[in-house]
Amino acid sequence: MMAYIVMMAARLIELRRVLKPNGSLYLHCDPTASHYLKLVLDAVFGHSSYKNEIVWLRSKNPKGSQHASTRFGSATDAILFYGSGDAAFNPDLIRTKLTAEQVTEKYPSGDEIGPFADGPILRSESMGARPNLVYPYKGFTPGPAGWRMEKPLLEALDKKGNLAWTRTGAPRRKLRPEDDRGDPVGSFWGDIPPLNSQARERLGYPTQKPVALLDRIIQASSKPGDVILDPFCGCGTSLESAEKNGRRWIGIDVAHYAMTLIEGRLKAKYPSVDYSVYGRPTDLAGARELARRDKYQFQWWAAWRLGSQTYREDKKGADRGIDGNIYFHNGPYGVGRIIVSVKGGENVGVQMVRDLRGVIEREDAEMGIMVTLVDPTTPMTAEASSAGFLRKSAHGRLPRLQIVTVEDLLAGLLPKMPPLPQPARKQQSARKQKDGDQIE
Repeated sequence: MMAYIVMMAARLIELRRVLKPNGSLYLHCDPTASHYLKLVLDAVFGHSSYKNEIVWLRSKNPKGSQHASTRFGSATDAILFYGSGDAAFNPDLIRTKLTAEQVTEKYPSGDEIGPFADGPILRSESMGARPNLVYPYKGFTPGPAGWRMEKPLLEALDKKGNLAWTRTGAPRRKLRPEDDRGDPVGSFWGDIPPLNSQARERLGYPTQKPVALLDRIIQASSKPGDVILDPFCGCGTSLESAEKNGRRWIGIDVAHYAMTLIEGRLKAKYPSVDYSVYGRPTDLAGARELARRDKYQFQWWAAWRLGSQTYREDKKGADRGIDGNIYFHNGPYGVGRIIVSVKGGENVGVQMVRDLRGVIEREDAEMGIMVTLVDPTTPMTAEASSAGFLRKSAHGRLPRLQIVTVEDLLAGLLPKMPPLPQPARKQQSARKQKDGDQIE
């Protein structure tokens, strides 16, 4: 936890530096870290910048908790909201819509137009006299306090069928559900359901949030044209919401897989959106630097560059010789599989090729491709050639094992492969949430 708080403190200081005077910061976290983060936020932004601790009901079925036998189920997350006195806020844009049950309860009466509730149309005497609002209408003249509106508005209200008369001849207003702006949103958000396993917007990303949650935050604290920055953008829900609501946006994440997921998401929802990706290697020097800095991100990037549709996402445990998979239609032989192995070190040898050949046999895959940062040796090339060709191929003679360098990939020189389906992404499955997710 201390390592996590130190990591967050360094980033919050930078976020405070780039935040505009009328900007706001929303930090989503779980209850195991919220109290620590609140202290850090008070120190960085000043305690007077604290606006709310929003409680989001992220689960309506907490009984599934692994600790349910020893404590109450954990069903809520915290969203810490900070901003200066000049911070933009649009409360009128974030009212909750009435449910069908609430409409029935709040509007119990009905007529040929629809449900309505009885409401006043005359001003209370305690409001004082308003001579300009005292006028006769359909034989009725109010007292000194007058009507609640001028005569043209009253006539329009009556024309819409929203003026009623009691048995005593007193006028009343019919209030309709469609004119109801809803209730103001408070600091408890129980009306935005979490993403369940069947949700259409679900991408399988472990910490994915519903778009509606980001819509509320963005609409409340920004206006069209403002810039939304998400420095932990994950699968890009905040970026989709920002694009949807007419905001400009910047998303940052350390995971290459997250970037490819966001690109696919934007392409599906907003095919004409214009954006740039920074930090992805575009030359050999950049690839070497990525391999030096983070071997896992290098493996994912190289596998993606080759055309992998699934990646080895978890850093823990042995990779079993597989850094990526490419699936293709193999005619009458069904779906074919190409295993991708990435080597980001400066020393490569023939044993690596033999190992990949063994993985192909073990997995009963059609092909294998090794991506190397440096040029392969002559024995490596010979070993790859000795693997022969696909035994069953609907696409002609295809080498069963090939080696391609990163330099070749950057130059667009791909190994000989069958045509790949587009789109070819295989959805990743979400892992179950654990207590350690906040720190991770």
